Amino acid sequence: MPPAQPGLFPQTLPGMIDQIDNYRREFEEALASASTSADLKDLRTRYLGKKGHVTVILKDLRGLPPEEKRAVGKHINDLKTHVEARIQERSGELEHSGTGKKSGTFDTTLPGRREPIGSLHPVTQVMEEITRVFVSLGFDVAEGPEIESDYYNFEALNIPQDHPARDMQDTFYIGDRVLRTHTSPVQIHVMEKQQPPVRIIAPGKVYRCDSDISHTPMFHQIEGLMVDEGVSFSDLKGVMNLFVHQVFGPDTGVRFRPSFFPFTSPSAEVDIQCVICGGDGCRVCSRTGWIEILGCGMVDPAVFGFVDYDPEKWTGFAFGLGMERIAMLKYGINDIRLFFENDLRFLQQF
Repeated sequence: MPPAQPGLFPQTLPGMIDQIDNYRREFEEALASASTSADLKDLRTRYLGKKGHVTVILKDLRGLPPEEKRAVGKHINDLKTHVEARIQERSGELEHSGTGKKSGTFDTTLPGRREPIGSLHPVTQVMEEITRVFVSLGFDVAEGPEIESDYYNFEALNIPQDHPARDMQDTFYIGDRVLRTHTSPVQIHVMEKQQPPVRIIAPGKVYRCDSDISHTPMFHQIEGLMVDEGVSFSDLKGVMNLFVHQVFGPDTGVRFRPSFFPFTSPSAEVDIQCVICGGDGCRVCSRTGWIEILGCGMVDPAVFGFVDYDPEKWTGFAFGLGMERIAMLKYGINDIRLFFENDLRFLQQF
C-alpha cells in the first residue's frame, strides 16, 4: 500500500476513527506476513514515516473542532504506540528464530567465521623446542628464584669480588640482593640438594643493565649442567653438536673457541656457521662466516667446593645460551626489541 496523501481522509469524527481502526487491521495483516527485517522496516515507514498513515492523518486534524481533535488524537496516539510495540515484538521473534536477516535468507553453504586464535610467543616457541631437545637427552628441567643473593648469583659460581659482572652498571641490585644475571644459580641450588649424577637445564628470565638492538634489560636463558663420573670435554662437544644440529639443521657447521668463564675451566664459546650467508661472510657475521651462540666449559673444581662435591670423583660440564639470540638467528630477526613491542603484525608471523 503506498503512503497516504493529505486530504484523502474523512473530515468527520466517526469517519476518521473508522479509518484509524482500518489502519490497525491492515497493519496486523501486514505484520503477520512480515518475515524479514526489511519487511519490518517497510512497515515502520508506511505507518510512522514522514509520509506514513499516522503522520498524514495527524495533518488532517486541522479541519475538526477542538473537542473532536482531542478524541481523534487519542486514537492516533494509540495506533502509533501499538505499531511501535508490535514491530519491536516481531523483530525480537525474527531475531530469535534466526530469520531476521536483511537479505531474508541464510546461506548455509557459506564458510563460518572463525575466531582469531593466538599462538605462543616466538621466544617461548624456541625455548620449548630447545627444552625438548635436552629433555630427549635425559636432562631434567629445574627452576629457581629470579631474586637471588650475592652468594648464589656470584660467589658460589666462583665469581670473585672484583669481577666486572658485579658492577652496578651490569647488575640490578635490590638492597643486598640482586635480580639474577643468569640462571646458573639454579645449578647451585640443585647441587646443594642432590648428589651426583646431575643432569639438568634451567630455563628462565634473567636481568642485566643493557639495552640496544641486540640487548634488553630482561631476557631469557637456558643454563645446563651435567655432573657424573668420567664426564669429559668430549661429552660436552657431543651434546653441543647434537643441540645445534637439532635446532639449526644437520648441515650446520659448529666450532669451539677457547674462552674464559669464572665457573668453568677449560671454557669455550660455540660458534655456528652463519645462518644468513651460509658461511660466505656478511654484515651479520662480521664477514667471518661464523656466529657465536653460547658459552660452555668443564665445571671448575672450585665450584664443587661450595656444594661439597668431591672433585676427585666427579666431573661435569655447564653451558648457557640466550633464547632471544637463538630466535633471532633462527627466524632472521635483526632487532631484539621486536620481541617485546607487542606489535601484532610481527607476532602473527609466528
